[in-house]
Amino acid sequence: MKTPDNPANEKERLKELRSLDILDTSPEERFDRLTRMAKRVFGVDIALVSLVDENRQWFKSRAGLDACETGRDISFCGHAILGSEIFIIEDALQDERFHDNPLVTGPPNIRFYAGAPLRYMNGNKLGTLCIVDSKPRTLDVADLEMLRDLAEMAESELNAVQLATIDDLTKISNRRGFVALAQNSISLCARQGVPVSLVFLDLDKFKPINDNYGHAEGDHALVTFASLMRQTFRESDVFARIGGDEFVVLLTNTTEKYANEIVARFRGLVEIYNAEANRGYDIAFSDGIVCMQPGAESTIDELLDEADVLMYEKKLDKAPRLDRVKQA
Repeated sequence: MKTPDNPANEKERLKELRSLDILDTSPEERFDRLTRMAKRVFGVDIALVSLVDENRQWFKSRAGLDACETGRDISFCGHAILGSEIFIIEDALQDERFHDNPLVTGPPNIRFYAGAPLRYMNGNKLGTLCIVDSKPRTLDVADLEMLRDLAEMAESELNAVQLATIDDLTKISNRRGFVALAQNSISLCARQGVPVSLVFLDLDKFKPINDNYGHAEGDHALVTFASLMRQTFRESDVFARIGGDEFVVLLTNTTEKYANEIVARFRGLVEIYNAEANRGYDIAFSDGIVCMQPGAESTIDELLDEADVLMYEKKLDKAPRLDRVKQA
């Protein structure tokens, strides 16, 4: 038996798979419809939407199979994601890579397998839509086209999951995506006994940019701000645009002192951009920072509310006294 190799971009692929927050979720009709259709159209025992995680293949949808996952080391789909074309095994008993595979020698007694890789928006393969049978089979050109069409439908559904958590303008997480990812990170840090800091960022004087330079320029400022965030914060950090001119960052395993240092470095990067861009206005922001200490666990909404209050207090301190009176 041959264990499947890892793709060259495995780290990036796994990060993107997990960013979907779809692993171990409940069945969904939009995926189940596709596996039912594939099983019926091809007359096979099993049809699956399989997502290949680090050590397993997990089935988002399965028709004709009770198991919800198998080990990646014995998976057929682990081989299928290594290429771009449909991966076909016409008779597993005659293939040296699979003839002694436990999925072949025992239930579900795979003889035939065909898996179409499911591509993420940037082309990385996250899993497959595959059909499996206990008898050897072949596929003709029309069959291959049908399987690819079904796989493209599954890809569209996977991409829709991601698009629902991504801000259309800045291409970073939106509030929904942030809350899902951040709550998982908070729970993990609480179990590990490490601190978490949350930074709430709100652009200063953003309305005058729109009013004086137009909404296209306002959009440019938002996209630029998000780009500078990508340059500053770590891959392990979770950051998002959660409102019109509101952004937030969750810094894992980070004390409040270090979070302040990171924000100061970010502010310096923004100031460098302003000096070089010379667009007639400066991008500026106010921040609020809260820290969840080891041994405690707050919800992401609680941290957001607390950091928002702190940010607003700083924003008021920046405003002229007259403005503060008007806002009081």
